[in-house]
Amino acid sequence: MKLLFDHNVSPRLVQRLADLAPDSTHVALVGLEAADDRIVWQFAADHAYTIVTKDTDFNDLAVVLGTPPKIIWLRLGNCSTQMIEQVLRAAWDEIVVFETDPVAGLLLVPAQA
Repeated sequence: MKLLFDHNVSPRLVQRLADLAPDSTHVALVGLEAADDRIVWQFAADHAYTIVTKDTDFNDLAVVLGTPPKIIWLRLGNCSTQMIEQVLRAAWDEIVVFETDPVAGLLLVPAQA
C-alpha cells in the first residue's frame, strides 16, 4: 500500500507506519510541500498513491474529479503525530478493505457514527 501524506500531517508518519505501508511518502519528501492540491492529486493518481489528509479540499476534489486517487480523510482536530499513528493503526483493517474496494474513493477515519 502506498500512502501519500499531505502537508497537514507530519512527515514522521512515513517512518512510523513503514511496517504497514513501506512504500509511502510525504508531499515534502517529493517536492510538493507547497504545491496546489490539484498537483498533489495528479501526482497521487500518476503514482498510485492514496492521499492521507486532514484537509476538506481533497474531498471536494474527489466529488468533482472522481478517483483515482483514493482519499483517507482524517477527521481529527489538532492532535499529535502519535495520536494520528494510533488512529491509523486502529483503523488499519478498514483501510486495507478500502484499498481493495474498486468503487470506494473516500474513507473517513475515524469512521463517523
